[in-house]
Amino acid sequence: MRIDTLSTFPHMYDSVMGESIMKRAQASGALDFHAHDLRDWTHDRHRTTDDDPYGGGQGLVMKCEPIFEAYDDIVAQGAAPYTIFLTPCGEPFDQGVATELSEKDRLLFICGHYEGIDERAYSLADKCISLGDYVLTSGELASMVIIDAVVRLIPGVLGDEGSSIDESFYDGLLEYPQYTRPANFRGMEVPSVLLSGDHGKVDAWRRQQSLIRTARLRPDLLESANVSQAERAFLLSLRDGTIEGA
Repeated sequence: MRIDTLSTFPHMYDSVMGESIMKRAQASGALDFHAHDLRDWTHDRHRTTDDDPYGGGQGLVMKCEPIFEAYDDIVAQGAAPYTIFLTPCGEPFDQGVATELSEKDRLLFICGHYEGIDERAYSLADKCISLGDYVLTSGELASMVIIDAVVRLIPGVLGDEGSSIDESFYDGLLEYPQYTRPANFRGMEVPSVLLSGDHGKVDAWRRQQSLIRTARLRPDLLESANVSQAERAFLLSLRDGTIEGA
């Protein structure tokens, strides 16, 4: 997969894309990443990317001319990218959106700053995404979160091919509790089923714990979660008393 970003602060990506899984993904050839500086498509001495809004108001608005010019040049470098804008008006980001984006050959993130972006630039968007109902300094931060969530879903990026399947939100549930050595620490013991060596019992315990944890901490997820009729009956039984074991 190729991912391009267009922003006024491209070096913000250096640390994130140069470490851990993102670094390994690039080294293996699974990811081809390019951070572009929007100022490279300006034509004045001050490399201006923003201006006062028409109609007055506080703050500055990102100009549409450099965005369109940059888009044209970036698109000319290969296959047309699936273009994403980060905006509070966008579709809420979740694991389903991450999976959808991971299936694209090329992504382009256009990151806003200042008060916003000239509305005409959004005509370039294939999708607008919001991370949530809060305000960030810039779109670079939001794009980093999305890129991380997407890249780890690319086949071959994670060392254990099954690890992304077992994670939270894969089937709409939170992940089960995890433990490692020592088996007893300050009186807190690892559940005995995990030490039993019975993989069937371990799998059943983990599934039940995912259901319990989701019901307790994120019950809103259960409406669309991938659960069986028997599991839904189990969840209903939890409502009669205190949920334990999570």
